[in-house]
Amino acid sequence: FFINKTAIFLLSQTLICLSVTLSLKAWSALQAGGSVLDAVEKGCARCEADQCDGSVGFGGSPDERGETTLDAMIMNGNTMEVGAVGDLRRIKNAIGVARAVMERTDHTLLVGESASVFAENMGFTAEDLTTNKSISIFTQWLKDNCQPNYRKNVSPDPSQYCGPYKPGATLRQKRKRQIDIHAHDTIGMIVIGKDGQVAAGTSTNGANHKVPGRVGDSPIAGAGSYADSTAGGAAATGDGDVMMRFLPSYLAVELMKTGTDPSTACKTSISRIKIHYPGFFGAVICANTTGHYGAACNKVPGFSKFNFVVYNSKTKSPLLQSVDCF
Repeated sequence: FFINKTAIFLLSQTLICLSVTLSLKAWSALQAGGSVLDAVEKGCARCEADQCDGSVGFGGSPDERGETTLDAMIMNGNTMEVGAVGDLRRIKNAIGVARAVMERTDHTLLVGESASVFAENMGFTAEDLTTNKSISIFTQWLKDNCQPNYRKNVSPDPSQYCGPYKPGATLRQKRKRQIDIHAHDTIGMIVIGKDGQVAAGTSTNGANHKVPGRVGDSPIAGAGSYADSTAGGAAATGDGDVMMRFLPSYLAVELMKTGTDPSTACKTSISRIKIHYPGFFGAVICANTTGHYGAACNKVPGFSKFNFVVYNSKTKSPLLQSVDCF
């Protein structure tokens, strides 16, 4: 789910999302008799097709080679099954491929070229994920001497020059992380059905200008999102390279399982990360099986409030919500 993207929760016929359009798509799937998994897949797929803010789907976040690759996952809170793909190439419907991994293999995560071949074998259409916009972003990055850059301890100096890179002569002290609130976004959805079934999912095209082969938090169960029908669900967005180290979605759901309210569970997850990375960019959204929900975010320059959309049988329409970052 995303900052200014989609975080969807369907709680007792409730949906929480960061996008009105996507919440409507997921809600429609439920109203038509679809399962919570259907709702997650349809909502995320809509964001992939709409290229949500350039951070989901094709044509965005080109890597160091100028290629757009996708990460996605979906989780069934009843069975605890997960399907995920990372570094997916040539396939626009990443969330659909993730569900195919869950339902048509005994595996949890497929990555890279092999994931793309699997998708094609399952009937997904291979297409070029490059667009004029992604080419323009990549071209400007090259003109700017490949800045910003995720490399470190290499030669030539990645803060000034493009590669190819080789290991540096010595390991330097940890450099200050660059914060770009538009470079790490994900669509995240939590759906809770009328009988308490929980599903969650994420989809993203990853960090802009990432090192080729990089897989972020979005397709990692417990990091990008997590679902447990005995408690609820959670989803995270932001700097995945940092956030995945703390499994914030898993932590939030485990806290809700012990009776912690969703808002507190989200805030605790963010606080755990802040101890080690006080300046990280990110947010977590949580929902429990009783229909309560909450969110929390870390305050950094340019990001002081987190918005999301709630949709349930009481509101009968998307309701914009927000939380102040701390």
